[in-house]
Amino acid sequence: MRPLSIEKTADAAHGKLIRKGMAPEITGVSTDTRTMQPGDLFVPLIGERFDGHQFLPQAVQKGAAAVLTQNLQNPLPDGISVIYCEDTLVSLQELAAWYLKSMHVPVVAVTGSTGKTSTRDMIACVLSKKYCVLRTHGNFNNAIGLPLTLFRLEPCHQVAVLEMGMSGFGEIRRLAGIAPPKIAVLTNIGISHMAMLGSRENILKAKLEILERFQADCTAVLNDDNDLLHQEGKRMEEKKVPFSLVRFGTGPGADYRAEDLRPEGESGMEYTLVADGARFPVRLRVPGRHNVFNSLAAIAVGRSFGMGLEQICRGLLDYTGEQMRLQVESIGGDADIKIIDDVYNSSPDSVHAAMELLRNMAGGRKIAVLGDMMDLGDYSEGAHRQVGAMVAEYGTDILITKGNYSSWIADGAKKAGMPAQSTYHFPENRGVIQWMKDGLSSGDRILIKGSRAMKMEEIVAYLKGGAFFR
Repeated sequence: MRPLSIEKTADAAHGKLIRKGMAPEITGVSTDTRTMQPGDLFVPLIGERFDGHQFLPQAVQKGAAAVLTQNLQNPLPDGISVIYCEDTLVSLQELAAWYLKSMHVPVVAVTGSTGKTSTRDMIACVLSKKYCVLRTHGNFNNAIGLPLTLFRLEPCHQVAVLEMGMSGFGEIRRLAGIAPPKIAVLTNIGISHMAMLGSRENILKAKLEILERFQADCTAVLNDDNDLLHQEGKRMEEKKVPFSLVRFGTGPGADYRAEDLRPEGESGMEYTLVADGARFPVRLRVPGRHNVFNSLAAIAVGRSFGMGLEQICRGLLDYTGEQMRLQVESIGGDADIKIIDDVYNSSPDSVHAAMELLRNMAGGRKIAVLGDMMDLGDYSEGAHRQVGAMVAEYGTDILITKGNYSSWIADGAKKAGMPAQSTYHFPENRGVIQWMKDGLSSGDRILIKGSRAMKMEEIVAYLKGGAFFR
């Protein structure tokens, strides 16, 4: 972050400087005293079970240059600047919005039901071949994380690639207000967050909030293979929206189209890109059909920034995936057992992508270990049963389910023809681990996937430990 004077900080945060301390400026912004650095502005946030104002003394001890506060009842720390505001979260967001605007850095925003993080990182890899790029790290894609990401902007940065997540109406609108995008990518519309929004049409409506501030120099990049986004693209064309529209996919209407998809198992994918009246070979170092779509979005963004296809494809080769997201690892030494670590989260669409990878892996038995998929509301039973039917359709050798809702996956698989003796259900991870101890064989290929609440990384950690191979 470039330094800001205390006075400018107070003004940009729509706060009131009630006491000036010794430090003339701030050099960073923090909401957590455990990670803050000397010179930071400390912003105490208030949650359902905590109040950051209780950590003001620790902030002073850690060298804060200033503190923001909405509570004047408690004693304020001596020796540093104090800025009063009505709501510290709102002021954090207002300060971030002002800071971004002052840096004159264009924003590429990525949203969608699945694939946000992979697409975001592919775009960053592509753009980094020509520009200095700031990207969202980890899951900093919400009302707190996005502002903190913006404070990492330095004068060297030329583009910001930001992920925008949501669970209900109004959240994307707020994020797009903080960081108005020049390019917005919508990866797909699935059934994640169905419990909150009730229908895919409502999910689409919530995601489209990202376009509300669009002007003539903005570009919307849509997945044309997704049924709702395909319809939305047609509606935009008919309406003659004032901004640019770019579509990607495998169908004839896509501006960036993938043909002749050639899976290379766990080592990656190849396909032929059809765009701008030409055909171009593309290779990815990550597996899965879903990554073809993610790469098409990255190609579209790269072209919007004036990059050539050869340069873009070199950037795509830099992308190797993220932890806990379709990471293939070998375990067991001579036993030649491989796991697909995809435990970061789970939804019907992402399970489908993971199952495709499992099916295409060479080796012995295909074992799917699937946990509950959360936040599906009234669609939960049907969605879990459909996943079970897909598991059976893909010829999976063994299905292990864990949790409560996942028992519907097992039922769906058995109704679709999977032998009952090939399915196992456990309420807890320790049951799955015990099965692993007794049941794995050389050459097995194992997918492990579930929503974050399932903590299925515990199973992955056990397998990586390899104690049962010794």
